[in-house]
Amino acid sequence: MTKTNSLPFKPGKIAKLTLRNRVIRSGCFEGMCQDGLITDALIEHHRRVAQGGVGMTTVAYCSVSYDGRAFGHEMWMRPELMPDLMRLTAAVHAEGAAASIQIGHCGFFSNPREIGRRPLGASVKFCLFRLSFCESMTEKQIAEKIEDFGQTAQMVKEAGFDALEIHAGHGYLLSQFLSPWTNHRRDQYGGSLENRLRFPLAVIRRVRQAVGPDYPTLIKMNVSDGFKGGLTPQEAVEVAKAFEAAGASALVPSCGFTARTPLYMMRGNRPVREMAANQTDWLLKLGLSLFGWFMVQRYRFDRLFLLNEALRIKKAVGIPVVYIGGILRLEDIKYVLEQGFEFVQVGRTTVRDPDFVNKLQSGEIVRSDCDQCNRCIASMDAGGVYCVTAREGR
Repeated sequence: MTKTNSLPFKPGKIAKLTLRNRVIRSGCFEGMCQDGLITDALIEHHRRVAQGGVGMTTVAYCSVSYDGRAFGHEMWMRPELMPDLMRLTAAVHAEGAAASIQIGHCGFFSNPREIGRRPLGASVKFCLFRLSFCESMTEKQIAEKIEDFGQTAQMVKEAGFDALEIHAGHGYLLSQFLSPWTNHRRDQYGGSLENRLRFPLAVIRRVRQAVGPDYPTLIKMNVSDGFKGGLTPQEAVEVAKAFEAAGASALVPSCGFTARTPLYMMRGNRPVREMAANQTDWLLKLGLSLFGWFMVQRYRFDRLFLLNEALRIKKAVGIPVVYIGGILRLEDIKYVLEQGFEFVQVGRTTVRDPDFVNKLQSGEIVRSDCDQCNRCIASMDAGGVYCVTAREGR
């Protein structure tokens, strides 16, 4: 088949990095870092996605420190990972794609049974998914986390990654400082939006110091937490402007709060029974089994469901903005790019079929047959993410 050369398949730039097309694999948690290590399965997963045609693939959630993990099979950055991270980036590059990695900290929904201590957060808060309270971070702990982000960014660059993505959305630690729902502080890090921005902006500046002025640094951020009392769309516009001023190369507007609205971004069905069955944390397994229908809400999937909110961010900044949310069809990608977005991120479509981008470009398909069953989310705790329906032959 003849490959089309329409806008989605033309090169694009983030800072000085040129990607071969406008489609980026989002940071979909793989569940493939048993004992916090880089496995051959993780390397093959991203090599295969790169082979499938994306411009860049994003290794999902790497914690900047041991105490920022929600699961035992989450990566946390340290020097001994460097040889295997280099193998991963080399494998992706061999397929013609760029490699990025998402760095962050889970904050108050870190798992106390994994990290061996009470989780850290913006303020004291009870986490339903952990059945535990976190402790409010001291200024000394905030300074330590800023440094952890900087050191992690330095190792990311040394490992051969072409870009990194700071996770400041989805209710992770930086998002917890931004959200009034989790930030009740009365010091310089709480109260006004200016104060709530102080810690995330310090992280961005420290990361920029670590990697240099031209290294592509994306930031995933919320346009909405998904509930009353959280970060508002109006505040999100100001957050985007502040992130740009602090040194972001590109923004990825997203939504949702993992510890309260976990499927707000991954809209569709809620496979609560499978999530409970595959869960390795016995306490969470029990909670999901008994109260899962209350803990995990269902949100209707609509094509391009985040477009209007993301457009507000796009109009407010001058750096590239990457659209994510509800992309299934080639025409969806074209339409988004025509609205001025420089790139799109896709996740479940590439879990369903790693060759999604190549097949769109060749004309073999015009849309993904992902049905948003979300059973792939449950598979993350069953040895690594995969499309359950595809494995069943459907």
